[in-house]
Amino acid sequence: MRERVRREGVDLRADAALADRYVRDEVQRYAELALGGSVPLLDDEAHVARQVVAALTGLGPLQPYLDDPRVEELWINAPDRIFVARDGIAERVPLALTPGEVRELLERMLHQTGRRVDLASPFVDASLPDGSRLHAVIPDVTRAEISVNIRRFRAGMRTLVDLVKLGSLTSQAAGFLHVAVRTGHNILVTGATHSGKTTLLGALLGSCRPGERVVTVEETFELSVSAVDHVAMQCRQPSLEGTGEISLRRLIKESLRMRPDRLIVGEVREAESLDLLIALNSGIPGMCSLHAGSAREALVKLCTLPLLAGRNIDVGFVTPTVASSIDLVVHAELQRDGRRRVVEVLAPSGRVVDGVVEATTLFALAGDRLVATGALPPRMAAFERAGVDPAPILRESASAS
Repeated sequence: MRERVRREGVDLRADAALADRYVRDEVQRYAELALGGSVPLLDDEAHVARQVVAALTGLGPLQPYLDDPRVEELWINAPDRIFVARDGIAERVPLALTPGEVRELLERMLHQTGRRVDLASPFVDASLPDGSRLHAVIPDVTRAEISVNIRRFRAGMRTLVDLVKLGSLTSQAAGFLHVAVRTGHNILVTGATHSGKTTLLGALLGSCRPGERVVTVEETFELSVSAVDHVAMQCRQPSLEGTGEISLRRLIKESLRMRPDRLIVGEVREAESLDLLIALNSGIPGMCSLHAGSAREALVKLCTLPLLAGRNIDVGFVTPTVASSIDLVVHAELQRDGRRRVVEVLAPSGRVVDGVVEATTLFALAGDRLVATGALPPRMAAFERAGVDPAPILRESASAS
């Protein structure tokens, strides 16, 4: 197959149908030779064909795992220690590569992304063509082996209804969040690693009003947005000379010049949280995600991260800004059985009490179910401007519990 590809000068990665046809031709030709006794017979021609396609256009021995819709993440700790997470549960797979094969697979992935990894830049974070997120680290940052993580995102989880069907959200909570997005509320999605923050953020985006101009900024492309008027931007690593880097802070500032109806930041970790708060405080509806152990811890963290922006930023400015800018905090968790679900929804009141952002719990776990507490959001102005009353949804949820 490789000889034929080189001879004919085709790019099989760009045409999956052509790759399948070429492989079928060569397998059939081999089978004819085998019938004549020239070469050994193939036990399973279809399996061999899949292996050849994976070796030429995919990721070789890793491809069968990446083709499994239940696999959410694959990582390589060492050539003989490879793991996958299926439905939230990690397991080691019976696959052993050589160090050369790991390096070749990483180079193949990097070739598709245009990113690089070397001694001067031993980390790489990139999006693969299928939307998966690649992260890799090489020695001597790691002890001896290349470390590779490929994180995939659930296909089809584009709306809150999809999350309800999956069991990650109740229909009452989904109805309230849908109304909150439509009425322009600023929403903070929180949770620990692998809790489903990106999937939840994408589902919330599915509730945006038709015709909204949505601008998304991320470290690497992860969000899938169905809006017709949508601009997606990602950060850029510095060049070999140390120039050309584009940070998340720069992207947030640039996005404000692009007439956004809604600004989405994939995740805030550092000083870019200040730029996000300033944008939200200026009246642009937005959403973002944040690592935190609970919804209230997320509010505390968001009051701390902007202090990284410089000495002239103090808590006296940041905390009231968080209180006035964030309308809802939606917290997700990864359960021990691998399920991901929303476990809490808070609504900040806009007030700061004893240095802490005051917030009302709208939804919380009661046993194993997310239910409404019966409380209404402390700030109803956005609902009233849109002519929407969320009380029936919240009361219905409370009575159902």
